[in-house]
Amino acid sequence: MDLGIAGKRAVVGAASAGLGYASAEALVAEGARVTLCGSDAGRAEAAAAKLGGGTDWLVADLSGPDGATACVERAAERMGGVDILVVNGPGPAPGTVSETPLAAYQAALDRSLLAVVAMCLAATPGMRERGWGRVVAITSLGVRQPYPNLALSNTARTGATGFLRTLAREIAPDGVTVNSVQPGLHETGRVRSVYGDGDALAETLGTIPAGRLGSPADFGSIVAFLCSEQAGYLTGAAIPVDGGAYQALL
Repeated sequence: MDLGIAGKRAVVGAASAGLGYASAEALVAEGARVTLCGSDAGRAEAAAAKLGGGTDWLVADLSGPDGATACVERAAERMGGVDILVVNGPGPAPGTVSETPLAAYQAALDRSLLAVVAMCLAATPGMRERGWGRVVAITSLGVRQPYPNLALSNTARTGATGFLRTLAREIAPDGVTVNSVQPGLHETGRVRSVYGDGDALAETLGTIPAGRLGSPADFGSIVAFLCSEQAGYLTGAAIPVDGGAYQALL
């Protein structure tokens, strides 16, 4: 199916690896013109070269709002604008509530809430002026169902989801959609760093009906669809992609 986004200008945060890379890969496959943001020049350049399709890259610190704004603004300068924004960034450190000091929360909010706000504020005015745009934020299933040992992520990403839903309502009349995708556990370095390969991962997999970690490529395909012409009437959604792990009715 042609998603109708060939030639659209896309910026993807934290796209040197993991789900960000998979999202960029899916967009490139649809003919989008992609600029990826990464924190390390070597990794970002290598990822862009691997993706091909004229993919550009730049270095940006997405752990706070200033770097997040710079990522979008510099990408817009290079491409002449941004039609598609895939919001993504490094997650906060793991830890339980009882072992996480109050001082750690500000950095987590900068990283996983205010950086999200900053990227959207930088990208959406131009989208609204042109009457077309797609924002897809990669958040976490922990927004619906808090993960143990991820207190900072659960807290900050829940705030980001509230912002995204509010933004979606405000800019829908201008032809711009805003959705979030909530990954469960996928085969990424982040998941391996938290759960390892031993008993903790095996126990967690036992709670996933699909019985396995998700494929980054499958996740990227969902992100690409949300950026499509066909998804123009879908906005304000928060979509779990988790192999059936989330089982509540709402």
